[in-house]
Amino acid sequence: MARRRRGLTTEERELWSRVARSATPLPSRGGAPAEEPPKKASSRDLSEVKRQAESFEAESFGAELARFRIGQNALPNPAAHRAEASPAERLRSAPLRMDHKLHRKMSQGKMKPQARLDLHGMTLSAAHPELIRFVLSCHQNELRLILVITGKGRGDHGPLPTRPGALRHQVPHWLHTPPLSGVVQQVTAAHYRHGGEGAYYVYLRRGAFA
Repeated sequence: MARRRRGLTTEERELWSRVARSATPLPSRGGAPAEEPPKKASSRDLSEVKRQAESFEAESFGAELARFRIGQNALPNPAAHRAEASPAERLRSAPLRMDHKLHRKMSQGKMKPQARLDLHGMTLSAAHPELIRFVLSCHQNELRLILVITGKGRGDHGPLPTRPGALRHQVPHWLHTPPLSGVVQQVTAAHYRHGGEGAYYVYLRRGAFA
């Protein structure tokens, strides 16, 4: 007859409980506990991500179009790429240094120039001294209104390339810098009957060299 197994006493159960609480479990054979494998995205999840991406792209594109207007420069910095004002436009915005009625009459081509200089076809290096000689000579002879023709031009034909219409852009600058600035009172683009934007009225000061 088999012996009946004796159960643990109260004291033995208490002792076992204390041992169990102080024991540290051994790591698994694979080292750190294995992480749960990532859940595979379903086709429904992928469709939702694609829909959100398309929605974001459409909103961004719409915002860019909303800020753009027809005729507006599409470049990042419109001010840097704005079309440069023509010499005639810059002269129209310059301060008026002569009688306004006389200036209006001159701008309308109702005053006949007393002398003219044709620089058309000259290089910049040849035109500059010729302009100085002509203007100072006219001032010395007490002329008031003279005409300087530059042509709308395709640039200086010298050894170094320059911008198209180089003379048309450079002549007003020369007229407003020494030695000519002392005798020149006003410079205006000529009326079309005298050459339009390819020529300039130069109104000279009266009296001695300023």
